[in-house]
Amino acid sequence: MRIKNVVRNFVWDNLKNVRGTRTNKKYIAFAVDDYGNVRVDSKVARSEMNNKGLRIHNIFDAYDSLETAQDLEMLFEVLHSVKDSNGHPAIFTPFALPCNLNFEHIIESNFDSFQIETLPETYKKLNQSKYSKTWELWKEGINGGYFVPAFHGREHLNLKLFIEKLKCKDRDLVISIYNRSLSSITSDRYPTISYTAAFDFWHINDNYELENIIESGVNYFEKVFGFKTNHFNAPGGRENIILHRKLADVGIRFIDSPIIKREHQGEGKYLTRFNYLGKNTKYGQKICVRNCVFEPASNKTDSINLVLKQIERAFLWNKPAIISSHRVNFCGNISEENRKNSLVELSTLLKMIVKKWPDVEFINSSKLCEIIFNNNESL
Repeated sequence: MRIKNVVRNFVWDNLKNVRGTRTNKKYIAFAVDDYGNVRVDSKVARSEMNNKGLRIHNIFDAYDSLETAQDLEMLFEVLHSVKDSNGHPAIFTPFALPCNLNFEHIIESNFDSFQIETLPETYKKLNQSKYSKTWELWKEGINGGYFVPAFHGREHLNLKLFIEKLKCKDRDLVISIYNRSLSSITSDRYPTISYTAAFDFWHINDNYELENIIESGVNYFEKVFGFKTNHFNAPGGRENIILHRKLADVGIRFIDSPIIKREHQGEGKYLTRFNYLGKNTKYGQKICVRNCVFEPASNKTDSINLVLKQIERAFLWNKPAIISSHRVNFCGNISEENRKNSLVELSTLLKMIVKKWPDVEFINSSKLCEIIFNNNESL
């Protein structure tokens, strides 16, 4: 079985680099999803939800929490512990959400209405011993060029499903909101919609309502982070191509997408699309495919060797190494051990990268796209 997995991984890691844009430089970009999103508020909230029977379905329900000041401080320390061939530190591109639910408003309205709030507003409400410096650290990372966000949607929830559950005062949703969380909620009504996937839908025409979320979301993104976004990754990577026109209209030039995308066409029907780095959309955007994975919190045995092999194969094909990851790996609010272990692995990985490839260049994902798609040797 192990030999089969090795062979399968070898074949797959090479196949996903065959087509698309090439570069002679050894670029490393970390694309890290879910920053800015409230998932589980605290250890107390997780314990209370457990006691009320809400299940932990995955690692996100277990550990994922809004990044604290300590989370960012410790992450930035690791990023600055290595330097690339140009003397630059390692760089994260946090695919981030500028808005969250206003939990207090929902509770005060007796679950009859909802509001959203901006990320800085969320930080102001939270435990100041953990969050008082978080937004300042965000701004330091942006200004320093080593923590530069891209657009991951307006909020990390499916509004259609959320509103329907809110109207019927769904038990799990009510318990979760009372705990200032959005976790452990089922998606039983629509088999094609996950409650965390903002751009999932049932009827194909639902996408036209989702266009409003995109337009609102990019406006909030600029208001919160201080610059216009040009790079998008849908939560779960599951937007329909119908939305690409609206994304183009609001300035999105680069769209992250899985290499093999099972795209919902409405009412449970799917179409499989094959993507590659530099593929054009109908509206002139470029598709960006992540070709490496680093998820130490869920792959506790071989995450470093796995991603090093993927980087090696990317470079052999003259491709940038675009490393996919998630914030949950670097969260310590629920489990300090989770954060500690992942940061140790990240530190080890970065040191091994610069040792094995001394000419490597760290870069944020958006800047990488701008460079390679303006000077490409596409096949």
